[in-house]
Amino acid sequence: MKFKDRASAKEICKWAEIPRSSFNYKAHPGPRGMKASTHTPIGDGLVENSLVVEQIRAILQLDYCVYGYHVMTSELRSMEYRINHKKVYRLMNENRLLCGKVIRCKGKRDFVKFRRIQATKPMQYLCLDIKYVWVQGENRWYYQLAIMDVFSRMIIAWIFQRSVKQTDVIGMMRQLDLKYSLKGVIIRNDNGSQFIAHKVRQALQELEANQEFTHVATPEENAYIESFHSIEQRELIDRFTFNSFYDAKEHIRKYMKWYNEKRRHGALGDITPASRWAQGWSWALARQYFKPASEGLSRPDCDSPRGESALYSLDKPAETDYLCLASEQDGEVLVANLFEKNVQLIGG
Repeated sequence: MKFKDRASAKEICKWAEIPRSSFNYKAHPGPRGMKASTHTPIGDGLVENSLVVEQIRAILQLDYCVYGYHVMTSELRSMEYRINHKKVYRLMNENRLLCGKVIRCKGKRDFVKFRRIQATKPMQYLCLDIKYVWVQGENRWYYQLAIMDVFSRMIIAWIFQRSVKQTDVIGMMRQLDLKYSLKGVIIRNDNGSQFIAHKVRQALQELEANQEFTHVATPEENAYIESFHSIEQRELIDRFTFNSFYDAKEHIRKYMKWYNEKRRHGALGDITPASRWAQGWSWALARQYFKPASEGLSRPDCDSPRGESALYSLDKPAETDYLCLASEQDGEVLVANLFEKNVQLIGG
């Protein structure tokens, strides 16, 4: 300082109107406080923290074990570790072992480019989301995952259970693929941990489906399934009290059947989603089989939108948790009639 020889530090601070502590402050070269310990006492000895982390991992791998850091501290102390909850929190946080850990997906996600979906046929665009349902009789929340066909607004698959995990999403997608084939189908979902999981994204890639994600905090980009959940809330959940999980599940099953087969949908021209679904398949088959004579007319094969079996079978599929998987009887009759007309044309 150029005034150092003319005035004391006290006088200079007085002139500049700054406290002496600020004048004498020197930045600390590194984090403040004591350095974190590298070892943990156990019994009469010490072990490295890496061994403590391995012990925590082993505990968390037990069936049904989802301990937080407080309960984990008690578990470690029962094993003669002399450790407090703050250190357990630090070790679990550094190694992403906390219950509330943030799940980060690997690789680049494809976000939606257009907010509004334009679907021209069934099984072109699917959207899905999870809804919480309060069961009063058990005083707890349960989870419902529903998958909607955007063209028909039909709920083609749903589950209702204590939790929804990535394995449940994969199982539903594989069932849909077996029934309809997901090759080329666009699947829109939000950024829930069940949907951004690496195994889910890999499974959809193997099924050759195209997964796209809505932007964060933008539910309007998944408006169709959000609208259905609002309708379900108004027509079912707010009107009934569920005494048990099974009571709620039975109500939801009946409501899904009502919504798909009986409830008229204003956006569809006051027809039911099942009717729209059947119309969509009949239009698709008409475009596929009524071709110019030069291209020829051949017997429908497994490349048809619903597969060969759908043209011959009028049986309604058995109901399961993953049902609402279309194939309504009215739709089958429409398709069968269309096939009979085709056979007459081929036969001359």
